[in-house]
Amino acid sequence: MIQLGILTDDDPVELLEGWLVYKIPKNPPHRITTKLTRDALDQILPPGWYVDTQEPITLNDSEPEPDVVIVRGATQDYLDRHSTAQDVALVIEVSDSTLERDRTSKKRLYARSLIPVYWIINLIDRTIEIYSQPENEDYQQQTPATEQIGVVLEGHTIAQIPVSALLPYELLQKQSE
Repeated sequence: MIQLGILTDDDPVELLEGWLVYKIPKNPPHRITTKLTRDALDQILPPGWYVDTQEPITLNDSEPEPDVVIVRGATQDYLDRHSTAQDVALVIEVSDSTLERDRTSKKRLYARSLIPVYWIINLIDRTIEIYSQPENEDYQQQTPATEQIGVVLEGHTIAQIPVSALLPYELLQKQSE
């Protein structure tokens, strides 16, 4: 549709399960959480992986633009294509106004694509939901993050990140103490 001039790169839509879905504008907590998450992941990733934010990943019938992803390789490896599910180790959605969509259609989409781990950083409830073991269009395991969240690449935990480092509300509370 972009090549035909129907849409532009700047149109606020993403392709989800064959449907064009409007993306909701981001508020400051969403923006800050996305940046905090990217920064935390950038610091712990081994060579051969990189963090991308709000860029498309190509799946069978969709091209979502998750808030944060960990992708195999280097940015330059994707000059002629977007990363695919096989390239992605972790997908993260920062959720407030999109929480229902992220828990239903996005979770189903990522599980169906066999993305190994999916996090929802839930700004409404100030929690992080961890989904793993994709099978039959759903994740077989859901674990709430408590104080630490493990970053898993290819089945191995490479680091632990404090949950409080990713949630801006927790940071604000610590600053006021």
